[in-house]
Amino acid sequence: MATYKAEFLAHHYAGRPRPAAHYSMGWLPLWARLSRIAPPLVDAATQAPGLARLGKRLAGVDSARPAPLFARQSFLQWWRARPAGPGGEPDPADPRTVVLWPDTFSTYFHPSVATSAVRVLEDAGFRVAVPTTPVCCGLTWISTGQLATAKKVLRRTLRTLRPYIEAGTPVIGLEPSCTAVFRADAPELMPADQDMRRLTAQFRTFAEHLVHHAPDGWQPPALTRQAVVQTHCHQHAVMKDDPDRELMRRAHLVTDVLDEGCCGLAGNFGFERGHHEISMAIAEQGVLPAVRAAAPGSLLLADGFSCRTQIEQGDTGRRALHLAEALALALDGPLPTDHPERLAQRPSPPSAAARWATATAAGTAGLALTATAVRRLTQGRR
Repeated sequence: MATYKAEFLAHHYAGRPRPAAHYSMGWLPLWARLSRIAPPLVDAATQAPGLARLGKRLAGVDSARPAPLFARQSFLQWWRARPAGPGGEPDPADPRTVVLWPDTFSTYFHPSVATSAVRVLEDAGFRVAVPTTPVCCGLTWISTGQLATAKKVLRRTLRTLRPYIEAGTPVIGLEPSCTAVFRADAPELMPADQDMRRLTAQFRTFAEHLVHHAPDGWQPPALTRQAVVQTHCHQHAVMKDDPDRELMRRAHLVTDVLDEGCCGLAGNFGFERGHHEISMAIAEQGVLPAVRAAAPGSLLLADGFSCRTQIEQGDTGRRALHLAEALALALDGPLPTDHPERLAQRPSPPSAAARWATATAAGTAGLALTATAVRRLTQGRR
């Protein structure tokens, strides 16, 4: 169905203006990179009284949906500032080398997911490499039917990854929707591209790599508690979750894997104007009540950014973690007995003062521009 939708949107909007959401959320990777200019200012603007509502209206976002917060330090900024390991940059041909895929969501919104994955992969004996030039799977362009742009993005990604593709280096995905692109959408979009075929075969989930390719004798750190798990729809449809269940078993987790279905956010769907009510209604069919009923000491696991966002914004009083975050926390010792997710880093909302200051500054600038336009119009009539 997702493929049908992408193809329909591509043909329907060929040569036509698109909905605002296709330019805002469809081009999210670009806006996320631009947020690095001043993340606190961007967050203040998206949360500012009046200004946030206007911005959502212009972007085609439902006014009831809070905008996600950008991290102050992205994963790539953290990676570049990190001291180089022994021997410098990992050799693509080294059997211990893996490429960690820096998806938009784990890079700019929840970098704790990616930094945690680095820790766990290195604990398992792997040497981690990360592309530091812009790469993207094209997910948001594909989901909004902007297929020509998606192909350009994917071709640039293939050029960047070519040394690893030629060496057969495994590429580890953290965000299920992005991993699914390389396992299904991208090879369908570029069926004749041999590099894409090879990359599809080399792309693995975090759990797949640790379960099937970790050195003999390595065991994940023991979490030893109950966990409520929401599996992302793309994982159900494309990759399946058998390796995830096995990795959680080895980490001594007693899991309740929810079978209630979609969290309701479904990527950009739950953000688009007019979809908030049905998005939350879907979540209330099972996922949100299950989270609210979870014991305070249990882990809430959701590898998908959409699922974590819906749980956080669904009046549950809880936050969900990526499995990589939970394992990385266990490397530091026992987790708290109450609300263990509070140890994971998440972007902090701007203060009320910052929100009001941004709104005031935007209002003042708007009045100044209006006054200038009126003055020029009056002078022109003289």
